[in-house]
Amino acid sequence: MCGITGWVAYDRDLTLERAVLDAMTDTQLRRGPDSGGVHLARHAALGHRRLAVIDPEGGVQPMTVEHDGRTLAALSYSGEVYNHHELRAELEAAGHRFRTRSDTEVVLRAYLEWGEHLAERLNGMFAFAVWDARTEELLLVRDRMGVKPLHYHPTPDGVVFGSEPKALLAHPAVRPVVDLDGLRELLALTRTPGLTPYRGIAEVQPGHLVRVRRQGLTVRRYWALEAREHTQDLATTIGTVRALLEDIVHRQLESDVPLCSLLSGGLDSSAVTALAARTLRAAGAGPVRSFAVDFTGQSEHFAPDAVRTTQDGPYAEMLARHVGAEHRVVELDPAALGAPAQRLATLRARDLPGGVGDMDASLLLLFRGVRERSTVALSGESADELFGGYRWFHDPGIVRTEDFPWAAVLSSLGGTGSGPREQLLDRELLGKLDLPGYRRARYREALAEVPHLPDADPFERRMREVSYLNLTRFVRILLDRKDRMSMATGLEVRVPFCDHRLVQYVFNAPWSMKSFDGREKSLLRAAVRDVLPAEIAERMKSPYPIVQDPRYPRLLRAELAALASDPRSPALALLDRRALSDALAPDTDPQSVRLATDLALDLDAWLTEYQVELEL
Repeated sequence: MCGITGWVAYDRDLTLERAVLDAMTDTQLRRGPDSGGVHLARHAALGHRRLAVIDPEGGVQPMTVEHDGRTLAALSYSGEVYNHHELRAELEAAGHRFRTRSDTEVVLRAYLEWGEHLAERLNGMFAFAVWDARTEELLLVRDRMGVKPLHYHPTPDGVVFGSEPKALLAHPAVRPVVDLDGLRELLALTRTPGLTPYRGIAEVQPGHLVRVRRQGLTVRRYWALEAREHTQDLATTIGTVRALLEDIVHRQLESDVPLCSLLSGGLDSSAVTALAARTLRAAGAGPVRSFAVDFTGQSEHFAPDAVRTTQDGPYAEMLARHVGAEHRVVELDPAALGAPAQRLATLRARDLPGGVGDMDASLLLLFRGVRERSTVALSGESADELFGGYRWFHDPGIVRTEDFPWAAVLSSLGGTGSGPREQLLDRELLGKLDLPGYRRARYREALAEVPHLPDADPFERRMREVSYLNLTRFVRILLDRKDRMSMATGLEVRVPFCDHRLVQYVFNAPWSMKSFDGREKSLLRAAVRDVLPAEIAERMKSPYPIVQDPRYPRLLRAELAALASDPRSPALALLDRRALSDALAPDTDPQSVRLATDLALDLDAWLTEYQVELEL
């Protein structure tokens, strides 16, 4: 896994712009701590920072292919292609000769063989740029589910691109401007494909490619979820899910550097860990290594609620014993999570305010601890979106709501905009933003995309819509978060449940099968029950943990008081003075405004650190 960046300009000589490219490439150092390089041509400059995972010696980038002393193409690539062995054999049969073992070279030669249609042949998570020196064209490609990020900014004579916004913001032509629509996208609890809060900076959408020519820029979609009739019975469907998972985990265990799993003790991460343990044991490769997160004093402060009924720790330990894992717990200090330095670190990882407080900070610190012993980790992310694990899939009222279900849940908790996060925002600003109206418009756009079967049962049709919203909107919020927090520590996180073969198959399984036993994630539970302890197979969904130590919200209150008393704080222009005063009142429980306080502090750090130009 790596960080990529670059610049195409048809009206200038980029061999003279090494300093700009170096500045852009240097922003990706944490994504690629092992090595870096650049490729300069007259109209194209590619930068690369490498996290070496496959063929550490041979996969140096940017990678080029030459013929008769002339460069044919250059590649800057981030990701893993899990079917690279099969593609290599096919390309060798077509006459290609390889000089490395890397999947990077497979991608480059696949481009030479198939052009932009290589995208349809790749199984993996990836984002890459190919400069075709023969035609002077740039190709930007992103994986089907959007696991790996890729941003771009069109210019009058070309494009600037990079894994993260910070790479583009290092270019003199790109400014951190955020207007009302950008702020809406930041706050509305949706994730509109292709958009970012920064004006002029777009994302290559998942399952899309962007081709840049002298004549301009074009976009093509090469993959989308399709509606297909599901003809298999329940037993066959369960067996197919299991077979797919076994193949996926087997493929994703390939690594030339230390690999582990992220284990919460929930169904998803336990299934991945257990299947990985079986695969490694069968290959004589030793025990699987697993990591869990916990907070100092969490046992004393833990209080069950409607969302988190049990602690993760005992279940993670149970699964680790069951499969013979080499298990470690990364224990975090709640006081450290609220420190301004930690908030700044998470902000720099995301390039945007996260607004979820200690969930970002703890994930970053967890990955930092994991990275001390592993370079690659397998995760259970995306199983809930795919198999229907969230409670909003099973709440008839939420299912019927004409809104993104996760936003409807948070809105039900109160607040003027999308929910309790907006309690401290200026009321006039909230009126201008009209976050509910913006979300409704984006919701209608998303519904219009959903593929349907003719004459489908109305309830099955609606559940297909809910599944589509989760797989194309909500999952991207979580995948972005996981990518930024992990890559900020130089850790590659793989997501087996995002394999497009599994996603396409389960998307078309009827809801009656996905909930056949009256539970959430019925198909997944049935497919992996035999490799799990019964207590874990039957465990209810428990979200990623948050700090319950009462010191944490008190620390946030102190930071908020400092912000309120500093006239130089840029966030004050976005906050409501009366709401701010009420939040700081001695009789206000800081826990009641925890989400809003976190958002206000994040906004202030972002506006300061990134020198954001607000045009509201």
